[in-house]
Order: sequence, then C-alpha cells, then structure tokens
Amino acid sequence: MRERVFARLEALYPKLVAIRRDLHMYPELSFQEVRTPQKIADAYREWGLEVREQVGGRGVVAVLRGEKPGRTVALRADFDALPIQDEKEVPYKSRMEGVMHACGHDIHTASLLGVAETLAAEREALSGTVVFIHQFAEEVPPGGAIAMIEDGCLEGVDVIFGAHVASILPLGVIGVKEGYLTAASDNFTIEISGKGGHGAGPHLTVDALVTGSQLVTALQQIVSRRVDPLQPAVLTIGTFMSGGAPNVIAQTAKIEGTVRTFDEVTRSLMEEAIGTITHATAAAAGARAIYDYSKGYPAGWNHPGETRQVERIAKELFGFEQVMQLPAGMGGEDFAYYLQRVPGSFYYVGGGNAEIGASYPHHHPRFDVDERSMLHIGKLFLALVLDSLSLDHP
Repeated sequence: MRERVFARLEALYPKLVAIRRDLHMYPELSFQEVRTPQKIADAYREWGLEVREQVGGRGVVAVLRGEKPGRTVALRADFDALPIQDEKEVPYKSRMEGVMHACGHDIHTASLLGVAETLAAEREALSGTVVFIHQFAEEVPPGGAIAMIEDGCLEGVDVIFGAHVASILPLGVIGVKEGYLTAASDNFTIEISGKGGHGAGPHLTVDALVTGSQLVTALQQIVSRRVDPLQPAVLTIGTFMSGGAPNVIAQTAKIEGTVRTFDEVTRSLMEEAIGTITHATAAAAGARAIYDYSKGYPAGWNHPGETRQVERIAKELFGFEQVMQLPAGMGGEDFAYYLQRVPGSFYYVGGGNAEIGASYPHHHPRFDVDERSMLHIGKLFLALVLDSLSLDHP
C-alpha cells in the first residue's frame, strides 16, 4: 500500500506546487488569515471529508474515517505568514506588501493537502481515522494551537506528527530528536521611572538610563550565577530605549527581552529572578520599576517511542545517511501544546538547495526552499499514518 500511495502523491506534485505558489503569492499574517483557511476548507469538501472551520478562531480541521475502525492519527500544518517584505525575484513572489511566507508554512500546508487528497482516494483500505489539523497563527503568541486544542481538535486522537521544512538542512535530509527539541519562549518588559533633569545637575535627578544600564548588566548574571549549569537557559535584552538629548538626564527607560528555557523549574526561576533584580536595582537608585513577564509557548518535548518511529521510517524511505540527530534549539514552536496532550513527534525536513537560491535562513527576506521537499514531507507523513494504523504492507 505504501508504494501505491506514494505514486498517487507523486502524481499530485504539479498541483502541490501550484497550491504552494498561490499561498506564497497571497500570504496572510497571524490572526488575520481569511483566504487561506477558506481555500483549505474548500479543498477538503471537494474530497468529501468532514470539515470544521473556525476551529479555535481561524483553524481548519478535516477528518478522514476509514472503512474499518482503528487508531486515530493527527497530522498538523500551520499556515500563517510573517511581516517581512519578500525580496526574492521569482514568479511566485509575494504580492502582499510587507507580508511573506518566510518560514515555509505554505510548504507545510500544500504538503498536508497532498497527503489528504492521497489518503481520501484510499479510504476504503484504511482501518482507522486521520485528522488533518491546519493551524493558524503559529508565529505570534498565544498562537493558534492552544485555542484549537481547547476547541476539540485533539478529541479522540491517539498520536500526532508535525513536520517543519528547514532551509538549513539539505534537500532530502530528515532531522529528529527525542526529548526536548524546542524551548519555552517567554518575553518580558521593564519600565523604569526616575526623575529627569539637566545633564549638568545629576545630583538633582534619578537617572533612568543609568539605572537601566545597571539592570541590563545585573540581569546577565542570572544565567551564570543562579541557574543550574546543567539546565540550558538564555536571557537576551532585545531593546533598550531611553534618553533624548545629550544634555538631558533621562526620566524614563524601557527594556524588553526574551527568555528561553526547557525545564519548567528553570523557567519559573528566571521569571522570579528578573523581577527581584529589577525592583531591587530600581529601589537602590531611587527609581520605580514596572515589570511584566509574558509566558509564550512551552518547551516542545518529543515522545521517545513516536520519535523512534519517525527515525525508523525515515531511514527506510531516504536512507540511514539522510537521517540526522538534531541538537535541541532555543527557538519556540506551539506544536509543544499538542505534545503536552497526546504522544507524538515534531521533526525537520530538509529543503535547502543553494543551486536554486534556497539557502537563506528562516525569517529572511529572500527565504525559499526546494519545493521537492513537499514530496519528502508527504511521503513521511503517509508512511507514518500507514505504520500507525498497521497498514504498512505492499
């Protein structure tokens, strides 16, 4: 059966390219997706699948029920774009000013649609159910995953898989990792209020800029002196805004940063330590501070059994040398929410190809990938479904 569905998918490849390029030309930002989910839902109705729209807000969930009962496998693809100007010179360049599919979500969407159309033609041979989750707003917390889960997208699901195309991996390479793959991604904002004045009279002021500078330095000691050295953690200050003229002592300062962790104990420690140091530093300077900590996506933890399943099948399909063990990364992904609810695995599929200019990193204005990666995503999804439903036979 595997070879038969692979042949069906390969025959769909020109259609998948057309779908991907259409999505690439008309990208939509997180929480603003209208055209994309409508096109997805229309496709599923054409194939006769059960479809739910506006799941959790703007998500689409389609269900394919086989002729016989069995397990339920979910596959997820995200479909939002980024506020980036597309600088590629290709026929399918984004036509939406300042909006671009710079992370491959158009590839994910087209790939999953190809898998769905392929399996829809095989429903009489299926024992079990396949749930196709098309998620909105992965790029912007709180993201679409948690809202879709709360709206029932995982009801009855036994296992879930997610794939992310990667321009940093060569075409045909599959990257896997058991355990933590993506980090919890949190942000914080600190607003400092002092007493402004003339630069010639510092003794009459409370310098918010100097206080903020001391705070930036102090915060860097949290990871080096308070966090267990065996627990990875990152604290980055991304913005520091203060001052207005060379002879004016600043009355206010604003600091924004991000925290990345895996362990929940370490995550809580970071939040508490930033607050403690912020208020103590401000008080010592005679200033006041307002501290806001916003928790983003949790760390993504791949279940061992399902990850080994991905690795085994990927080696069967693409060869041992094409499957690599990835290090954990500090990027965030709201697929982590699905993995908190049901067993599953999230992995990367290579799409890099310098010969066609597909070598820029994700979120770059010239980002692109080799579209043949859709066949690799699709074949691995199909093989995982068949294996999970115990239908993997000639």
